[in-house]
Amino acid sequence: MRPYAIGITGPSGSGKTELAVRVQAELEDATLLSLDSYYLSQDHLSLEERELLNFDDPKMLDWPLVVEQISRLVSGAAIDHPIYSFEKHTRVAETIRVEPSRWLIIEGIFALHHAELRELYGAKFYVTAPDEVCLERRIERDVVSRGRTRESVVRQYDATVRPSAELHILPTERFADMTVSGVQPIDHSVSTTVAFLKSARAAGRGK
Repeated sequence: MRPYAIGITGPSGSGKTELAVRVQAELEDATLLSLDSYYLSQDHLSLEERELLNFDDPKMLDWPLVVEQISRLVSGAAIDHPIYSFEKHTRVAETIRVEPSRWLIIEGIFALHHAELRELYGAKFYVTAPDEVCLERRIERDVVSRGRTRESVVRQYDATVRPSAELHILPTERFADMTVSGVQPIDHSVSTTVAFLKSARAAGRGK
């Protein structure tokens, strides 16, 4: 049986990654890929210049590689998955071998942005949360895991994250088969999502 591709998106801090991780744990033989790994290499720029880039712009992703690799996985072929370093703001030389699996989950803020990628999904989900919740979650994540200050995170959020979400991410909710709340109990969100997936696949819906 061919892999069944699933797209999970939502604004930064909405809870899409947690949902994707939990759904992966509930499904048998599931692979989770983050679109964050597909940012374009920025080796031609200095580290200082890279830090000024707007990573909330979909033009920053290597879309030909995204579509090529997800297409290969959906067709049953393995890929060499890129690795992106958020400390150096560029792609590293190493890759990860990913074999096709029964379920293929793609998560990221641009998971429903590209038309060719949407065509590969069997099911599409959009995770929503209030802006103030998204901001506080992003602050917590970036301060703890990326060594940022609260002030720098807020400045970036106001300058690029929120405007880019309004322009590029929020409009993609219309492509989703289901909208999931990112603030309701996660167990409920996971069970609802998994039930939808199993029903859709059993009915032969999607790829």
